[in-house]
Amino acid sequence: MLKTTLLLSSLLCLAQLAQAQSIEDDFEGNGTISAWTGDDCNINTNLSNPVSQGINTSNTVLEYHDVGGTYANINFDAGRNFDLASYSTFTLKIYIPSSGLTGNQNNQISLKLQDGNLGAPWSTQTEIIKNVSLNQWQTVSFDFANDPFVNLDPTSLDPIQRNDLNRVVIQVNGENNSDEVLAYIDDFYYYDTIQQTTNFSQLVWADEFNYTGAIDSSKWFHQTKLPAGGSWYNGEIQHYTDELTNSSVANGELNLVAKKETYTDQGVTKQYTSARLNSKFAFTYGRIEVRAKLPTGVGTWPAIWTLGKNISEDGAYWETQGFGTDPWPACGEMDIMEHWGTNQNYISSATHTPSSFGGTVNVAGTVVPTASTNYHVYALEWTSEKLVFSVDSVTHFVYNPPVKDASTWPFDAEQYILLNIAIEPGIASSFTQSSMDIDYVRVYQESNVSLQEASPLRESLDAYPNPVTDELTINYSTLTSKPSNIEIYSIDGQFIASQKPVVSGRQIQLSNLKDMPAGMYIASFSVDGEKHQVKFLKD
Repeated sequence: MLKTTLLLSSLLCLAQLAQAQSIEDDFEGNGTISAWTGDDCNINTNLSNPVSQGINTSNTVLEYHDVGGTYANINFDAGRNFDLASYSTFTLKIYIPSSGLTGNQNNQISLKLQDGNLGAPWSTQTEIIKNVSLNQWQTVSFDFANDPFVNLDPTSLDPIQRNDLNRVVIQVNGENNSDEVLAYIDDFYYYDTIQQTTNFSQLVWADEFNYTGAIDSSKWFHQTKLPAGGSWYNGEIQHYTDELTNSSVANGELNLVAKKETYTDQGVTKQYTSARLNSKFAFTYGRIEVRAKLPTGVGTWPAIWTLGKNISEDGAYWETQGFGTDPWPACGEMDIMEHWGTNQNYISSATHTPSSFGGTVNVAGTVVPTASTNYHVYALEWTSEKLVFSVDSVTHFVYNPPVKDASTWPFDAEQYILLNIAIEPGIASSFTQSSMDIDYVRVYQESNVSLQEASPLRESLDAYPNPVTDELTINYSTLTSKPSNIEIYSIDGQFIASQKPVVSGRQIQLSNLKDMPAGMYIASFSVDGEKHQVKFLKD
């Protein structure tokens, strides 16, 4: 099947990364924003969290109270211009209680960027509007490189082509109305989506599922042994099996299937079956990407996650190989994706460590409206500094404890990947079966290519289709001149070919790739004296 996720596209300069500065505020004294201002809007930046639940159990939040102001908003000045070509994403958490609203405005939040140096700063603003739900904490992302935006002045350049924006304005439920709005806002972040990719550009392990039948036993292990007591954790009621009816590969994808059926194993009979896979690959630091479509059904609980290779869990693959030395949560757990059928389309990511586990406070999520109807890329970037969780390259959770010790950071040792669907006791009586369909699982680590071989790429650059059969298109967001020649190298640096590309607008097109052998390649080219590289996979 068509693999549409883009492989990491460029090498970044470490010096550039070191200069990147986040703009953030958790409203508990750990922020870089000096002052928030309410414009025709009451504001309290130190409100005791009135709804400490779900993804936000922090102590304090910002209170946003529009008491009927026509253009009510809150805002702050960054003190510098945003570099949206490199740093394009803003995120925050918001809770809107239905009891705090009057009128019938659309429930939405907008983030506007303005030039605060102008006498009329709104005159050249750019804006992204996102719909929100009531009565629940949710993470909202505003990506000025990829989300639809509105320029108040239609002659303004695209946001990523501008360098005059330095003010953030947040507005709930629109303007030009006198309706009241009460909302709570927390964990405002502005960071670089390119920075997230660091230099994890070397594909070190993958399963593309380009075969048919049972899973590849050289890569995966069926974990079927019941824990002591005969039931899985968290009150789950399924048997995990190695049956083809619960896990098999066909049409270029892995199908993990949860089923309602009577099944007896290890002397225990249960009414539901599923599969739980352990990777036979463990690693420290890198980027994990899983492109998947999720199951549906109240009571289903699919997960893409990792555990420490050292976990002393009877029946886990690495425990059977003699590595089980530490119990959970001392081994560490990173939940890349969890989805509960009781809260359809809400994706959660979390960490479990000795400092916080089970009902961990280290958790956040996002709404993916097509989680069970379309494929999405669930990813984790794991460095020695932090964990960055995203869906389709939009970050919704960053774990970066200020103190890293055995209690908060067991993530300095190898972890392995798990894929499973659990069944909760409250499974709907009408449930029969549903599957998690996985297009691929990929792990990237740092490239062997020297960072000195490529200048820092400030433009947003990607390539598609990737993998490619014959023609490859490279998107280059702010192309100022045309590369006259593109050289293609094998992943180990051997020269393969060169060709004069066809350049149209912001797109560079390579053709006649069909005769190249399958494998990973690097397209290398220079623009304005800077060398750039794009990795692509040839089918």
